[in-house]
Amino acid sequence: MTGKRDDRDDRADQLTTAPKATEKDAAPRIETSEGDDGRTRIDIRDDAEVRPGADPADR
Repeated sequence: MTGKRDDRDDRADQLTTAPKATEKDAAPRIETSEGDDGRTRIDIRDDAEVRPGADPADR
């Protein structure tokens, strides 16, 4: 093992340092893909614990 850290490790550390944080807080919330026209598409994952917008119960 090389001991190298990547952005995911840094992100997980940053999101789990709060006193009440859990591993769920560091779970991925978005997916990115490249569209046909070369633009990057960003989608909120269906299984994301936290989603932007209104309360899901109100949808």
